Amino acid sequence: MAMAMAMRRAAALGARHILGASSSSGILRSRHMSVDAGAALERIRAAGLLRTQGLIGGKWVDAYDGKTLEVENPATGEILANVSCMGSRETSDAIASAHTTFYSWSKLTASERSKALRKWYDLIISNKEELALLMTLEQGKPMKEALGEVNYGASFIEYFAEEAKRIYGDIIPPTLSDRRLLVLKQPVGVVGAIAPWNFPLAMITRKVGPALACGCTVVVKPSEFTPLTALAAADLALQAGIPAGALNVVMGNAPEIGDALLQSTQVRKITFTGSTAVGKKLMAGSADTVKKVSLELGGNAPCIVFDDADIDVAIKGSLAAKFRNSGQTCVCANRILVQEGIYEKFASAFIKAVQSLQVGNGLEESTSQGPLINEAAVQKVEKFIKDATSKGAHIMLGGKRHSLGMTFYEPTVVGNVSNDMLLFREEAFGPVAPLVPFKTEEDAIHMANDTNAGLAAYIFTKSIPRSWRVSEALEYGLVGVNEGLISTEVAPFGGVKQSGLGREGSKYGVDEYLELKYICMGNLN
Repeated sequence: MAMAMAMRRAAALGARHILGASSSSGILRSRHMSVDAGAALERIRAAGLLRTQGLIGGKWVDAYDGKTLEVENPATGEILANVSCMGSRETSDAIASAHTTFYSWSKLTASERSKALRKWYDLIISNKEELALLMTLEQGKPMKEALGEVNYGASFIEYFAEEAKRIYGDIIPPTLSDRRLLVLKQPVGVVGAIAPWNFPLAMITRKVGPALACGCTVVVKPSEFTPLTALAAADLALQAGIPAGALNVVMGNAPEIGDALLQSTQVRKITFTGSTAVGKKLMAGSADTVKKVSLELGGNAPCIVFDDADIDVAIKGSLAAKFRNSGQTCVCANRILVQEGIYEKFASAFIKAVQSLQVGNGLEESTSQGPLINEAAVQKVEKFIKDATSKGAHIMLGGKRHSLGMTFYEPTVVGNVSNDMLLFREEAFGPVAPLVPFKTEEDAIHMANDTNAGLAAYIFTKSIPRSWRVSEALEYGLVGVNEGLISTEVAPFGGVKQSGLGREGSKYGVDEYLELKYICMGNLN
């Protein structure tokens, strides 16, 4: 969390000004897009979705000391809004509200909770264009990707609205005839949900959906870089009938908010998506109060292209896995391992495909890659590139800041990458594709597993036996075979090793918010 604050301080960019109201002409009509950010913001405001205050106990409130923080458009450096900068006192009140509401929300029938969640889903879908515009403005991703995230994020609310009615207990055959042994599944209690900036809607709904479905209540801390999408989604939750206090949102001073969540005995679970370093701190901080913890942390995803792969399928899948959201995803293909027999052919075709990526403002219809989130992110990419070239790697495409300026970076392909380089060892979290040759299947598996991370991996091959062998040998929680986009609400998402604990999405994601209670009933004869 302290790291996030440091990144924000490092992200001061150029001249800034408040976006003013503008004519609504040229704003998104169906799927037509405009670069008129001012008009886009005005449309969001007209829809009632531009919220700048925190949400505590069903009320929109300012920070108690009046402090605010600026939310910036990474594509332009313009200030979109000033939002409440909250800390420990506001978080404590949000926890208290969630704790009080827990006793009524958890007592509702599963059907009643399901109906409220379904209404929330319907409202997200009916406002998906405004939410996508807001996401593009504060996060930078292209509108097409933002619309995709809104649909993806909403799918978790829909799925868990349905799953709420399928939280079954169990009856165990007794060891004595006069006993009955029951197992109940009950909500864990108040949940502290800490979400990242790269998917400002989906990483919240993937946590809040199952929590509310189970009967838990939630205090959400969105990233200080992208709070507007979270606040808009929370507003729609209130409209849907999610009761006051069931969903609270506080943002601002990350260390204070985090400490308040960790220290509270009323918060019974922490769920976090973000860096491994911060995840370790949250895990350690949860020990004093013995909270349940689920962590979706950093990755170092290998993308293995075997010499029997369909080159066209491998190029398409690798491109999607690597450059989606400008490479700012935890399941991003961080190392593209290519078998020697097709290395040159693949590299040539891959570079040609990367050259077709259009960099620009996400509001432009032609844009396929937006800016990085801030200046610190660009500097990290530059550091990785400098380290790689100093150790013998060569730039095959790109390798520098884009002529658009700001935090735009050229789609980059780097060849001759080895395992002593930062590009191989750590997440670049940017639009940089390292190509690494390998000889044998065993070599590829060893290289892929040579990391502390274990979130996602990808393989491309026409061989069914190989796909089974390699999938089972890879030390990762997610494996895509001949596919670069594998996330879905119906499948478990999560990693092994230092990529985290627990799973999100699917029926398995519900268990993260439940406690088992065993009841022994005696003297029944």
